[in-house]
Amino acid sequence: MAFELDHLFIFTSVGAAAAQQLASLGLTEGTPNTHPGQGSACRRFFFRNVYLELLWLHDQREAQSEATRRTCFWERWSGRTTGACPFGLVFRPSGPEVETPPFASWQYRPAYLPEGMSFRVGNNASHLSEPFLCALPFRRRPDELPEARREPLEHAPGLREVTRVELSGPWTNFDLEWNAASAVETTQSKPGRLSVGLQRSPEYQAELGFDGETRGQQADLRPALPLILRW
Repeated sequence: MAFELDHLFIFTSVGAAAAQQLASLGLTEGTPNTHPGQGSACRRFFFRNVYLELLWLHDQREAQSEATRRTCFWERWSGRTTGACPFGLVFRPSGPEVETPPFASWQYRPAYLPEGMSFRVGNNASHLSEPFLCALPFRRRPDELPEARREPLEHAPGLREVTRVELSGPWTNFDLEWNAASAVETTQSKPGRLSVGLQRSPEYQAELGFDGETRGQQADLRPALPLILRW
């Protein structure tokens, strides 16, 4: 497998007020972003190997346009409190000249990308109870970007790298036949190994583990975010 995790996104309310809880833990927020033509915007927290994105939709017309409709972003965001999965797993190549992700997908060319650029969206996008999947062939690790483009990576609690991502939810047939855990675990290119786990549970929940979780600390952000941090 030649892909690794680039970021996890969580659909939130407009403006992502829950970001303040992350900031109150001492996490340094990166630059926000908007996606013209897709009707979405986000707030982001970057770590050395991946980042966390709090994502919302603000323009129903753009989100349901011909170009974007197939992503089912609008249905996922508007249904995030009534059964739709609020999570997305976004992957990047772990080496050069890698284009095809290890899951069935289709090509998406959103209006906000430069001409000629696109990414792949998992064929399960319309399965609203499952995590959204996509692969961005042009992404790099946050700590490998040039200094001028690098986001803040230092956080007061000393969190450096994400070493575990575990998603739980009430999906029934979402097994990731390409085996997300082994795909990501064996391709992480820098020190430390990132594993992705999937569990079935009555409620949607994400856990992020940092730096091997050796300090025995945690922060539970529920109910504002379906997220637990452990380090």
